[in-house]
This record gives sequence, C-alpha cells and structure tokens, in this order.
Amino acid sequence: MSEVLTAPLVVEFPFTRSLGPVLSAFLTGLRERTVLGVRAGDGRVVVPPTEYDPVTAEELRELVEVGSSGTVTTWAWNPSPRRGQPLATPFAWVLVRLDGADTALLHALDAAGPDAVGTGMRVRVRWAAERTGAITDIACFEPDDGPAGDGRPAGHSGEFADPVTTLTAPARLDYTYAPGRAQSRYLRALAGHRTVGERCPSCHKVYVPPRGACPTCGVATGTQVEVGPRGTVTTFCIVNIKAKNLDIEVPYVYAHIALDGADLALHARIGGIPYDQVRMGLRVEPVWTEDGRFPDHYRPTGEPDADYDSYKELI
Repeated sequence: MSEVLTAPLVVEFPFTRSLGPVLSAFLTGLRERTVLGVRAGDGRVVVPPTEYDPVTAEELRELVEVGSSGTVTTWAWNPSPRRGQPLATPFAWVLVRLDGADTALLHALDAAGPDAVGTGMRVRVRWAAERTGAITDIACFEPDDGPAGDGRPAGHSGEFADPVTTLTAPARLDYTYAPGRAQSRYLRALAGHRTVGERCPSCHKVYVPPRGACPTCGVATGTQVEVGPRGTVTTFCIVNIKAKNLDIEVPYVYAHIALDGADLALHARIGGIPYDQVRMGLRVEPVWTEDGRFPDHYRPTGEPDADYDSYKELI
C-alpha cells in the first residue's frame, strides 16, 4: 500500500476590529505608559477594562488609572517559549493584580527561574521601548522591590491625543495535513496529469476528489475511476480582492467544474477567457504548468456549451 502523504500547512489572516471608547482608551493609555481600568457597578475596578459589567452586563464607561506595579496572584513557568510569545528566554506566565485593581492581568514575568517566582511577589511593568497602542506595549513584568501603592485608583477621562481606534491582530495556525489514503491516491494521480475519483458500490456515484467513503450511503468507496480531463462549469464567482501571497491579478474567476464522468463538482480557477465571458455550461480543460503537480487553471475547450439538464444536479 502506498504511503499516505503529509504536508505542513499554514492558515494565516489579520483580524481587524474597531475598539470603542473603553478599549481605545486602554490601549492608547499603554502607549502613553498609563494603565487604565473601568469601575464596575459593584465598585470593583476591572483591569483590563471591559465594555460591559461582567456580572450585570450593564455598559461601563467610568475609567480609572491604576498603578504600574502589582502583586502576583498565580503563575506557571514556561521553560520553552514559542514564536510570538513575549520573551525568547524561559519566563513565567503570571496573573498580576495591579495596585488599585480588583482583577488580575495576564502577562509574562521575566525571572531567573521558577524558584524566583511566587504567589504574592511584587512586580512592575517593563515598558516596551517603542509603543504603538497594543498589549505588547507592556514588554513584560519584572520583580519589584518597592513598596505597595496606596491602592486608590484615580479617575481618568480616557482622553489622549491621537487615540488608537482599531486593533489588527494576526491569527495563524500551523499544522500538518494528512489527506488519507483516498486523497493521497488522488494527489499522486494529479502529479501524473490524471484525475481519479472513487465510485460508491451502493449508489454508483463517482466522487472527485474522493473521500474514502460515500457521503450519502456511508459505505467505503474503494473502486477507482478515472474522470475528465474535460468538464463543465456549473457555477462560478468573480474574485475582485487580491489575496496576499497569491500572484494572480484581479478580477479572476473561480468555478465549480463537473468533470466528465464525475458526480461531484470540484473548484478551480478559470483562465484563457475574459472574466466577464465565463458562464454556466462552459466546457473547459485543465492547463498544467511545467513540473506542476496539479492543474494551474482550466481554459475553454472551444466546444459548444453543455446543456443545462446535463449538469443541473451538480450545481
């Protein structure tokens, strides 16, 4: 039996949100080396501030300034920092209740080792050299030998020059994809410029790409069937937004294509024709690049358009 394929994959995109008055003031304050909290309905000071009361869900707007030093309430040692974490050397994750706050803030503590960390120890903010209005403006916490503050937060208007109004955070997932035996056979066939599906022994439908089992009948689909290479556009969309790291000029067309002999449409890019001339029923064929392991795109074959009744069940 052939070895199942695997490949490292990365899914990454930036997430942007508007901040609103409370979080805008909090992040702008960090840029200005000021830590703000919000007073809840029961009088507690919540840091980081929330827009709504965590108990009553009422809207909160009363901002207060708390200290930049505080007390560790709990901690965990991180011996092997990962990419994107606050420090590149071993550190402690700590919950710190800043002076004047009633809740704790999660961040990193730069300490010599786990023996140097303890619940109740005093710590202070180490500010980043360059601050932009983000939680990373707190580079980390560090041990503090100074006395505790008076614990009385001061009122704050939340107003700063040039406030931060939006936050963009990268979201990234690194993982290893294993397509399984059925799709491994499919990918190997593509590398040989062939498209292979699998037929259900019960309903006799041919699925491309194969799943290893029929999604309708729930039985294994072990019989391989070569389909295509030509097919019919069943539906399509025009892409007008250029994707990062994708060297394709917009606008372009992505379509569902029912390959001849297949009972399931796959999706692929359409080329070799103006985007506004792509249509349902268009007959297409694959175009392979040199050393390509899968079709780069599909282009018109020049055949007459397929009759709607021949592909209406695959839309």
